[in-house]
Amino acid sequence: MRYDQHTVVLLVRPPDAPELPPNAAERLRDAHLAHHAGLVERGLVLAAGPFVDPDDERMSGFVMLPVGPDEARELYRDDPAVRAGRLVARVASWRVPEGSVRFGEVPIPVAMLEAAAGDVYR
Repeated sequence: MRYDQHTVVLLVRPPDAPELPPNAAERLRDAHLAHHAGLVERGLVLAAGPFVDPDDERMSGFVMLPVGPDEARELYRDDPAVRAGRLVARVASWRVPEGSVRFGEVPIPVAMLEAAAGDVYR
């Protein structure tokens, strides 16, 4: 059997994440979303979105990329939320039988205001 291989990034809140004033946290979230939007524009995101009601509250989001794990780690070292210590990127390769998963266009907000205005995450 032939396989497709993708890279999965789980964005996780570390237990020692720094606390930020609300306005700073909002600016950081916007910068994080803008980083993701830039990756989407470059064709580097197959799927992405936040977790809703996870069993582990530290789990924040999921991203699937068409690049290798080392490149994914590099891309997420540049994520403002990762640089600020608010998120950690956990990276793994994922194999599925060839052609069993198909991806369409990835809509993603570039700011929290845009995310709140629509149903981008549904």
